[in-house]
Amino acid sequence: MLCKNFKECSRLPRLILMKYSKYNIFSKIRGSENYFIINLLTGNADIMTIGEAEELEAFRNGSAVINDAFSANLVENGYLANEDEEKKLYNSRYLDFIDSREEDEIQIFFVTNYSCNFACSYCYQDQYNNPHIELNNEKIDAFFDYVGKMFAGRKKYITIFGGEPLLNSPKQRDLITRVIEKSTESNLDISLVTNGYYLEEYIPILNKGRIREIQVTLDGTETTHNGRRFLKGGNGTFSKIIRGVDSCLENGIEINMRMVVDKENISDLPDLARFAIDRGWTKSPLFKTQMGRNYELHHCQSAPDLLFDRVSLYEHIYELVKVHPYITEFYKPAYSVAKFLSENGELPDPLFDSCPACKTEWAFDYTGNIFSCTATVGKADESLGTFFPEVTLKTDMVSQWENRDVTAIPECRDCSVQLACGGGCGSVAKNRTGNVCSTDCRPVKELLELGFSAYLDNKGE
Repeated sequence: MLCKNFKECSRLPRLILMKYSKYNIFSKIRGSENYFIINLLTGNADIMTIGEAEELEAFRNGSAVINDAFSANLVENGYLANEDEEKKLYNSRYLDFIDSREEDEIQIFFVTNYSCNFACSYCYQDQYNNPHIELNNEKIDAFFDYVGKMFAGRKKYITIFGGEPLLNSPKQRDLITRVIEKSTESNLDISLVTNGYYLEEYIPILNKGRIREIQVTLDGTETTHNGRRFLKGGNGTFSKIIRGVDSCLENGIEINMRMVVDKENISDLPDLARFAIDRGWTKSPLFKTQMGRNYELHHCQSAPDLLFDRVSLYEHIYELVKVHPYITEFYKPAYSVAKFLSENGELPDPLFDSCPACKTEWAFDYTGNIFSCTATVGKADESLGTFFPEVTLKTDMVSQWENRDVTAIPECRDCSVQLACGGGCGSVAKNRTGNVCSTDCRPVKELLELGFSAYLDNKGE
């Protein structure tokens, strides 16, 4: 029998016209004799012994018949399914997904400028045209008018983005103050994405707003970080960012710390984790972290050989955690849905779409243009319309983004991992193929192999 069940079912239908489900994700757990099987459509996951896995694989290949008790368990959990019934369930869960997304909160990015005081070694915005147009109060008011009308009745919040939005000039401080005041008038929370250099100076302004979180990037401990994220004059930025993070936490402002990683700085992850632990950040309920993979987005990196693909990055983190387990106090990788399953005892709902563009994410910039998301913002040929000086919208382009999900991407339709991958990023897919409705495939099976090993295989439940 299956040795672990993460979700119980109450009925045992007979094995009649049952086929191996096309939505099963089945593989060997990294470093283990055991296997895992997941089906996000039915919401079940199990760990199998090698004998069970071999029996299932033989049935799948048509070379053996499964014994009654084992087959009943497989049917119960949806790993063997009637094709017609599975289609009905897929359609039902898809409609549930669409209905649920209509209730989801919208994240609205507002780019106040593309200029920056940093000269980061991997910046993808460094080749953007920075038009001689400036943000002013009239544009800020027009932005909030548009948001109020176009997203009326929807839960939403604003994320201030750049460039670097928190530049320490009197004019920029006045503009950020205006954005925060308008968001408060509109009963909207504000998040900010900043390099963190002037956080200390902005605390009095931030304290006047409804600040949800501040995202700040640290790429390692002092020497490593300063070698990647430095001022345009070449000076380091680490110590000043640290003081800003401390100031935010002391003032009750949540910090979302992001480490952008590639082969140049990944080895510093243990030391950065230890630094954050020793500083007391990881004990704060206001502190969380994320990992960002440095990758080619709009133009080629100067050193592409330093870039990880998704699997190699998480394999590297997996090995680092085995040697330095305290890393997970600072950052706990998700490994697709493995972390969620471990922490919640059940799987998340099926993911029919992982691209939020024009659905639960929009981006606006100080030039008056509207974009689908942060990956397209600032690219003139990606503009979907304007909110200033007049309101326009390219509905045909918007529809392409709105309609993108796994049901609209031909390559996704028969892919076993589609409900964990969701088709990936539409912008990356479009950059690769020229078509929004194409794939940005995620290595779901490989990540789950790592995740079951890290979080589930030895739990003894």
